Amino acid sequence: MRILIIGGTGFIGPHVAKQLVDRGNEVSVFHRGQHEPPLPPNIRHIRSQHAGMPVLAFPEVLLRERFDSVIHMIPMGEADARAAVHAFGSCTQRLVGLSSGDVYRAYGRFTGLEEGQTEDGLLTEDSPLRTRLYPYREQANSPQDLSYYYEKILVERELLQQTFVPATVLRLPKVYGPGNNADLATLYGYRDHPEWRWTHGYVENVAAAIVLATIHPAAAGRLYNVGEAYTPTIAQRLLTLPPSTVPSVEAKGYDFCHNIAYDTTRIRSELSYSEPVSYDEGLRRTLHPHANAPDDSKITKPPYSPV
Repeated sequence: MRILIIGGTGFIGPHVAKQLVDRGNEVSVFHRGQHEPPLPPNIRHIRSQHAGMPVLAFPEVLLRERFDSVIHMIPMGEADARAAVHAFGSCTQRLVGLSSGDVYRAYGRFTGLEEGQTEDGLLTEDSPLRTRLYPYREQANSPQDLSYYYEKILVERELLQQTFVPATVLRLPKVYGPGNNADLATLYGYRDHPEWRWTHGYVENVAAAIVLATIHPAAAGRLYNVGEAYTPTIAQRLLTLPPSTVPSVEAKGYDFCHNIAYDTTRIRSELSYSEPVSYDEGLRRTLHPHANAPDDSKITKPPYSPV
């Protein structure tokens, strides 16, 4: 398959690109050139100043080509999601966009953006979404700030409701791994709320879900939660982690009665997704990235391979 990745040089993108190449795909990456992570040499780079967020324009060289799939790693709001649809809706067979668990109403109630009763149980893809848009706009200094125009609900609408090309949307968890959230501050920082649950995902596992949703024919037109099969409480996680000096988060205004815990059954049942790296091994690689080589005995191969 010929696959274009929009913004593939950050934290998750290089893992997505490498895994796609390892599966025999032809990969192009559209980015600014400000980050040059080590990528397989046969990956094509299209560097442009227009590749910064929000990505609203694409070079003519891309618009003249046809791709089997286009993965948008960094859609942040309505305008850039719409720009990708208009640019590639007639020259690709699939658009894949990344979203977030902050679209859920439970998240809005957790942060105090919305009022309402505690929502028990796991968040499924069909759980209610926030009724108030732009969850971080009050933090913005100007309309040009990311926090001003950021809204993944609008990203999802633009991708899933358009009629040009089938789309797939993945709601990602909190991601960790070497290079980002490597001190596991999003776990240690909430030690004062031991019963709270927040779905996380090791970076290589999240990348594997994105790759699978990109190449699997059953994923067209579908929406998937991505993350752990089981989300432990903070207390359960800390039992298996070494002590840390990461400070506790000052969580004023947050209501920890609202868990941000996903049900990830859909992607597992529809696409046969499973984590290629075990939970324990992912933690080891995150906390001790240079200690030794990956422990291959704790790596499981995804059960699905494209024909």
